[in-house]
Amino acid sequence: MIDDIKKDAAERMGKSVEALTHELAKIRTGRAHPSLLDHVMVSYYGSDVPIRQVANVSAEDARTLAVTPWERNMVQAVEKAIMQCDLGLNPNTAGTVIRVPMPPLTEERRRDLIKVARHEAEQARVAVRNIRRDANHELKEAVKEKMISEDDERRGQELIQKLTDQSIKDVDAVLAEKEADLMSI
Repeated sequence: MIDDIKKDAAERMGKSVEALTHELAKIRTGRAHPSLLDHVMVSYYGSDVPIRQVANVSAEDARTLAVTPWERNMVQAVEKAIMQCDLGLNPNTAGTVIRVPMPPLTEERRRDLIKVARHEAEQARVAVRNIRRDANHELKEAVKEKMISEDDERRGQELIQKLTDQSIKDVDAVLAEKEADLMSI
């Protein structure tokens, strides 16, 4: 019983840290990497699909992304989607290749991005704490149902707290890495 609760909590906390990593990947650093455009949706024959399903996205150099749509008639739609995304990018089209230059980040913009990253990390911490609360509630319910003893409940809560502490450390490590990445020029 306790093992099931612990396993479920560990899995959900891992997913919270993974979701944070995914969210922080959207926050742009000064370097160009293909995952920057992962959340861009392109209108493809009436439905919105991720850019990776209609084009090849690659890093041409440290400051430029190259986007090559699979179909020639999709060039305008892909370019429009990149312009409308919230990253402030201005793509240049040359035939069938769309080049997306990355503007250099100002110090003020870096600070703003760090604030956004910290907010995302705090959201992940809250999610981890909510998972801890749910797991502890399940343990209390198990005691009420006489499925486990109060000593088992206490041991279970200690295990859940250790998991929580480890997950929060993981969130802090991911945030520190992103902050260092944002502040490097």
